[in-house]
Amino acid sequence: MLMNANEYLETVELVKQEIRTAQYRATVQVNGELLRLYHAIGTVINAHKVWGSKFVENLAADIKLSFPEMKGYSARNLKYMAKFAVRFSADEIVQAPLAQITWYHHITLMDKIKEPTAHIWYAEQAAKNGWSRNVLVHQIESGLYQRQALAEKVSNFELRLPSLQSELAIQTMKDPYIFDFIPFKTDMLEREIEEALVKDVTKLLLELGTGFAFLGNQYHLNVGGDDFYIDLLFYNLNLRCYVVIELKTGEFKPEYAGQLNFYLSAVDGILKKEQDNPSVGLLLCKSKNDLVAEYSLKDMSKPIGVSAYQVTSKLPEELEKVQKFYGELLGLPLVRSWGEPKVEGLMYGAGTSLIEIFPNAEEDLPQGAIRHFALATDDVDSIVETVRKAGYAVTMEPVNIEIMSKPSLPARIAFIIGPVGEEIELFCEKQ
Repeated sequence: MLMNANEYLETVELVKQEIRTAQYRATVQVNGELLRLYHAIGTVINAHKVWGSKFVENLAADIKLSFPEMKGYSARNLKYMAKFAVRFSADEIVQAPLAQITWYHHITLMDKIKEPTAHIWYAEQAAKNGWSRNVLVHQIESGLYQRQALAEKVSNFELRLPSLQSELAIQTMKDPYIFDFIPFKTDMLEREIEEALVKDVTKLLLELGTGFAFLGNQYHLNVGGDDFYIDLLFYNLNLRCYVVIELKTGEFKPEYAGQLNFYLSAVDGILKKEQDNPSVGLLLCKSKNDLVAEYSLKDMSKPIGVSAYQVTSKLPEELEKVQKFYGELLGLPLVRSWGEPKVEGLMYGAGTSLIEIFPNAEEDLPQGAIRHFALATDDVDSIVETVRKAGYAVTMEPVNIEIMSKPSLPARIAFIIGPVGEEIELFCEKQ
């Protein structure tokens, strides 16, 4: 009997699925056995803490002597086992989702999470979404549990969707959404935020959650000969429906809900197929009055949720690393910082020199390269003339400025280009 190409491909997919399922079961089983062992060891350690502070260190040394080929039994790891045994019972650790993630994920959760309930929730999300340890850290630091599991969300999903889809849609929502990957600047326009989100769509999808497929921004719909443009259009594979997202830079207004209701009607009429569930709308505003939003949604015919969003005011990731390295690790004093409310630059004292760091580079440089550095001088003008006569470019003539840092910095500055293309700032602090 001959098999056609489609039948063969279906068979291949079936076999591949069986392999994936077996791999998953094996992973869960291995993790489960490892957690049982670690929990048992932790229980023993906790029962003998009275033996003194060196008990764990001595135990680690003896284990290493008896099992020199085995890894994972350092004093530090044994202490984590003890902590794990306190946090969970023997029955809890073999149940999903705890058994579905690695021990190193659990270490991260024990370091950063105090409540067992939150630990289990993050473990479930990590297993379901395949989060790496770094992604898990990011989600914890963004307060995902508080924003997604605990937040009081504003929507009419329960009124406009079947119970199962409504519950899933509510679980998918966050309040607020954190767009900490958007380069911050004051008075950002809606289009600028939208373009920044689309520019890094991978991080946008991570923040939105599992199941979202990006279909486009400023998505064009023609209704009766009139043109309309949806800010962001997605399809959610879990909800089995289109998701329309509208961005607003100010506080929520009732008319925003009416506009989104219209867009959802248009999407259902033009794009929605028979097998799709009703489209869902998400209105993201800079801020909202929950009661006003609730009243606005009551009589809307389409399922709509309203959430706030934040373009984070904390240090950008690179500046945060800089602060930890120069400030905490090397112990250099922070002289000034720029940006309010979001820090956009740091200046550290280094003896007779200063180090300035800004996260505004447009492209990466090779290791060891210097993009820009500053030199303090008593006479900016004379140095500019000296380098100009020597044939070097002056990209900014000397000028008096006042940098609105904390504290403020009145200075005379200029910019020149060095021998290998590096940008050099010359500045003289004015008293």
